[in-house]
Amino acid sequence: MLPKINKKKGSNYIAGDAIQEVLPVTDKYWFQFSHLLRLNLVLLVPLLSSSVAGYDGSLMNGLQTLPQWENYFGNPTGALLGLVNAAQSIGSVAILPLVGLLSDRLGRKKVLLTGIVIILIATAIGAGSVNLGMLVFSRVLVGAGGMLTVQPAPLLIAELAYPTHRGKYTSAFWTMYYLGSILASWATFGTQNYASSWSWRIPTLLQACWPIVQLCGFYWVPESPRWLVAKDRVEEARNILVEYHAGGDTSSALVELEMREISDSINLDRMSQSTGWSSLVATSGNRRRLFIAVFLGAAAQWNGIGVVSYYLTLVLNTIGITSTFTQTLINGLLQIFNFFAALSAAFLVDRLGRRTLFIWSNIGMLISYIIWTACSAVNTETGSKPAGIVVVVCLFTFYFHYDIAYTPLLISYPTEIFNFSLRSKGLTCELLSIYGSLIIAAFVNPVGLQNIAWRYYIVFCCFLLVILVVTYFVFPETKGYSLEEIAVLFDGPDAAPASKYVSEGKLVGKEVEEVEQIEHKA
Repeated sequence: MLPKINKKKGSNYIAGDAIQEVLPVTDKYWFQFSHLLRLNLVLLVPLLSSSVAGYDGSLMNGLQTLPQWENYFGNPTGALLGLVNAAQSIGSVAILPLVGLLSDRLGRKKVLLTGIVIILIATAIGAGSVNLGMLVFSRVLVGAGGMLTVQPAPLLIAELAYPTHRGKYTSAFWTMYYLGSILASWATFGTQNYASSWSWRIPTLLQACWPIVQLCGFYWVPESPRWLVAKDRVEEARNILVEYHAGGDTSSALVELEMREISDSINLDRMSQSTGWSSLVATSGNRRRLFIAVFLGAAAQWNGIGVVSYYLTLVLNTIGITSTFTQTLINGLLQIFNFFAALSAAFLVDRLGRRTLFIWSNIGMLISYIIWTACSAVNTETGSKPAGIVVVVCLFTFYFHYDIAYTPLLISYPTEIFNFSLRSKGLTCELLSIYGSLIIAAFVNPVGLQNIAWRYYIVFCCFLLVILVVTYFVFPETKGYSLEEIAVLFDGPDAAPASKYVSEGKLVGKEVEEVEQIEHKA
């Protein structure tokens, strides 16, 4: 039996007009439908992948506040400390060229599972480290395993999520970064008084927490329907959409439209042969997509976040806050604050829009950094405690504005703007930009903080101004478009799925037959 169809018209729908027209009309909440509840529960497995990266970032902040960790590894400073922090990013960059290829060839699920297993192995090595070399090796391995979980996860989420949930769920992906940060920061806070090496071994061991949770639920995660269609496994893809999007209704109009859009988009890519790496720069639309992805990845690290995410201890030292208890407490509270700020923005992404959040974020970060820099200068020159307190306040305001855009949209925005054939490759390019920037920043930031102290913040004030200008002029708004319809923003009206025109009654007769033939061949 066909569901009731929503006939309302408008251009501000979450998932786009074409999808909106075939959504079932109901007065129930989504969690009152068993199939949508099951779908959103299984999507928690890939959603937690970003928690691995979050745990590592906060873990190194926490470990550097522990005298037990510093003494055990010979008080690493400068470039050596930079190597320890950069090791994870080095592992990530080393594996990245393979990850996109593996995600497209083997599927999102297999790559995700491989990453989870590698992280568990790396965690055991890290917790059992007896020297700095062993620790660095474990962190390289964590970086490689983390990338194998982080890269396919947002693809799986975006390609599986219910149409009206996609924006919130993909935006929530990187927000889960802070679940890892919260666990790591409070683990080091709780073990700071341990006299033995267990003060840092326990927090290191807990890095396996979220991967174990993922492993427990992995069996129930379906493969991406879009990947299955691309591999000519159309019936498997349809069955997944029927089960999770239509609750078993094989005649669902929503599933029919989704299958048509997916098939149209993939066939269009095949006909234009836009599937290789060179396709990323083959058209003006793809070049713009690639620029946004690479720029966003670099901006996310060079907007100043790298200074406090890995070197919070050094920042607090410059304003006279040197107590291990106070530093670990601030780190723990900061991560909880970050999580709720980012999660709030993830729920508002479809209401406010991606572009609005980016612009608001960049303006807020710029103002926070200017005040932070000025007060750091006053505190350094005069020892003013009020100025030092303002710096701590600015840490929170800066993070708030970072959280409302760069946390929920860092991965979800590039995932949306690339079409299926280039989505994995485009995300790989962004991740290369992110982790390449992290490697450079890991070596540059501690040296800059040690040598020129608060003056180093001026560099990021300049970067933030450039980022704001580029964002304003280059980033389009993707709110109100389905995953396939976003192509029109970059490639023009001709790139819209043919199914969109069918749903709007703009194709008739022979044209409809041609569209159906394309879908059948897929």
